[in-house]
Amino acid sequence: MMDLLVEIGTEELPPKALKTLSEAFTLGIETGLREAGLEPGGVHAYAAPRRLAVWVQDVPAQQADQTIERRGPALQAAFDKEGKPTRAAEGFAASCGVSVSALARLETDRGGWLVFRQQQPGQATHALFPGIVERSLAALPIPRRMRWGDGEAEFVRPVHWVVMLADHEVIEAGILGISSGRESRGHRFHAPGPVAIASPADYAVQLGQAYVIARFEARRELIRTRVEQLATELGGRPIMPDSLLDEVAALVEWPVPVAGRFEEKFLQVPQEALIHTMQGDQKYFGIAAADGRLLPAFITISNIESTDPARVSAGNERVIRPRFSDAAFFWNQDRRHTLASRRDRLKTVVFQQQLGTLYDKSQRVALLADGIAAELGYDRVAAVRAAELGKCDLLTSMVFEFTDLQGIMGRYYAHHDGEADEVAQAMEEQYLPRQAGDQLPASETGRVLALAERIDTLAGIFAIGQKPTGTKDPFGLRRAALGVLRILIEQELPLDLAQLLERAADGLTAQLGEKPDTQAALDYVLERLRAYYQEQGIGVELVDAVAAVRPTRPLDFGRRVRAVAEFRQLSAAEALAAANKRISNILRKVAGELPETLHAGRLVEPAEQALAAAIAAQESRVMPLFAAGDYETALFSLAELREPVDRFFDEVMVMADDAALRDNRLALLSRLQALFLRVADLSVL
Repeated sequence: MMDLLVEIGTEELPPKALKTLSEAFTLGIETGLREAGLEPGGVHAYAAPRRLAVWVQDVPAQQADQTIERRGPALQAAFDKEGKPTRAAEGFAASCGVSVSALARLETDRGGWLVFRQQQPGQATHALFPGIVERSLAALPIPRRMRWGDGEAEFVRPVHWVVMLADHEVIEAGILGISSGRESRGHRFHAPGPVAIASPADYAVQLGQAYVIARFEARRELIRTRVEQLATELGGRPIMPDSLLDEVAALVEWPVPVAGRFEEKFLQVPQEALIHTMQGDQKYFGIAAADGRLLPAFITISNIESTDPARVSAGNERVIRPRFSDAAFFWNQDRRHTLASRRDRLKTVVFQQQLGTLYDKSQRVALLADGIAAELGYDRVAAVRAAELGKCDLLTSMVFEFTDLQGIMGRYYAHHDGEADEVAQAMEEQYLPRQAGDQLPASETGRVLALAERIDTLAGIFAIGQKPTGTKDPFGLRRAALGVLRILIEQELPLDLAQLLERAADGLTAQLGEKPDTQAALDYVLERLRAYYQEQGIGVELVDAVAAVRPTRPLDFGRRVRAVAEFRQLSAAEALAAANKRISNILRKVAGELPETLHAGRLVEPAEQALAAAIAAQESRVMPLFAAGDYETALFSLAELREPVDRFFDEVMVMADDAALRDNRLALLSRLQALFLRVADLSVL
């Protein structure tokens, strides 16, 4: 067994990509070793601003010997009638570097073939490792690679050194135009000289002595702990989203927290603007009091142990002051004009060339919002007002400078203008959920506006033929579709998605010259239900069973999925699913229209009489349950049909010679199938 180490030393890597690059590099090496038959005992990833590294423990020093087998032509084609080798056999033997007589024969149930077998000795691990590293580097998710100097090598950043070790020995290779060795580099300022790595196990320790915490998770945890401690000393708690913590951990090799302060007058500015400035521009951690109010202090992470921390703190304070001053200026200037007064200027901002301006969109959204609010019994006046003002904050200086604050600043400005609380809250909530797992709109008007905005966009973009393709989704339709589904299902809104899209199409008619077809948009949104339920651990086949009957109310769809999931746990479920499959196959083969009328007088067999009686009893019992949306209770009741269904198929010939009997039995099965199809197509299971 041996340990392996590879380190790629570079210029500072993109901080937002560092974690992803490290994970991909590590996975590539681990996968490459396994594919080579070299199962590692342990794999450790390292990532810092100037390096990607992987330490692999307990790898076999050599591959096991392998028997290579190549199958050649069939024996019938390999030899003629006289038993002499054909050109096919001779060509195969030549490609293997042997004579036909040296080939073996393989006999199977499907015939015989010529085969070439060769014992291949396993290669040494240290000889295979450079190739595995190169393939892993080539497969990294780097959108745009760069060249440097006179070489042809390409990487995300210029490479300056490569360390590659097998235990205590250097694996000599050329990687990205650099000859490998054992010399790494320490901290750019505290220990800029070379660090000769003795062995893979010594890597992290030696770099730690050179002021580099090589392990990303260790550096991140150290930052989190120290920031929390310092924030407590300052009388608050840190505002520390995971994304910012990851980015800061990717910016420093030797994290040193430094506190700073700013003037309390800036706290008059909405704190979201201040936090956005601190996090987005400076990578500072804001500090909040116990009640959530922002304190006039921040924490930054320095990459050096300064002999004069006060000067570092003062420098950061000096940098943040003009940015806060800009935010205060925008805040004061924007409040001189109401959101409503900016509405006409939306006519100058194009949403999409064929779909018109933001003003046009706001008009369509207002109509949609009015209809949705009316159907749900919500405040229609508030919904329309929120839709009319929804995009006006895009024309403010604050949002122009800090685009991530759209909606948030709309809420502040609406409150300042004296708009109703529901309207102001909807300004922000129209963008919820922003991403997977995000919160949903809490207010009624916010839900209406969030739905209306997304439905208009989905209907419009599909109408002009710009649906997402592959990874390209410039209008965020995947996110919009999932947002619509989450709001309708998780907030239990009984709205029909097909009807919503039809209303949106009505609003688009004047803009496009004709009413667009919404079927593609509807299919697209409903298709997203597969991913939505998969994330909740619900099998695709359950979703497909419900999707087969095309319910278009997502809340109703969800109830059906849950009902089928519970039904599937019953002992009768498998048999009834198989019976439904059998019924589907029988009915599918019937030429022409299916018989609809069931004649009691033509039920001659006791088994079909029993099934007809059981179906009639179930119909009277479950129809009210279907109407109430209680699909789970209905399916549990239908499970009682298992015995009469099994008996029917055991004792009755459906496709009887007598046409009248045959049609009556087909009508009976059609009636039985229709009961289950009121919930889902169980045959899919």
